[in-house]
Amino acid sequence: MDSKPVMDERGTTRSTPVGRNPGIYVSDAVTTTAKILVVGHFAVGKTTFIGSLSEITPLRTEEKMTEASTQVDDLRGAPDKVTTTVALDFGRLTLSDDLVLYLFGTPGQQRFMQLWEDMARGALGALILVDPARLADSFPVIDLVEKYGLEYAIAVNSFDPSAQFAQEEIREALDLLPDTPVEYCDARDQRSSGHALIALVRHLLTRVS
Repeated sequence: MDSKPVMDERGTTRSTPVGRNPGIYVSDAVTTTAKILVVGHFAVGKTTFIGSLSEITPLRTEEKMTEASTQVDDLRGAPDKVTTTVALDFGRLTLSDDLVLYLFGTPGQQRFMQLWEDMARGALGALILVDPARLADSFPVIDLVEKYGLEYAIAVNSFDPSAQFAQEEIREALDLLPDTPVEYCDARDQRSSGHALIALVRHLLTRVS
């Protein structure tokens, strides 16, 4: 029988037969589910992040970028980008036998921000992806997350390994509270993305304990 690696709350992986758990349906053993937002500015890697972690085929609402959109969306940080999310991304990740996370990715452009109110409703917290080369673009996203009262962690998705910033530099630039987690990740890599998500989950657990 085929198997698929599943990441647990410690950031390790275990193989679980496809068609049992995880599969199309959530296991009957699951007693707790949590909605997590994966947010960030335009072209920061949200769709890729969810795709790298989701144990089901992720739902994507990507459309080809038109000539009109290229006049609005800033492509300086992603000149090769040809599609963009216009509604949401959705994925699912089993963290333990009784805990499942539902991952919702939001569009990054300002013109889609009206979707945030519905997306934020019922969310336990948010993972904010940032590009260290475009930190200023993250301020509107952080403002919205704080507006909706969500706890959050920062995941630094570095597109250029040579352009690394120390954690304290990231904290100072984004004016973060001392206890806000900051993790570095590669949104294309399951394990790397998983560690960033686990950092958020641990942060949220300290808020409810």
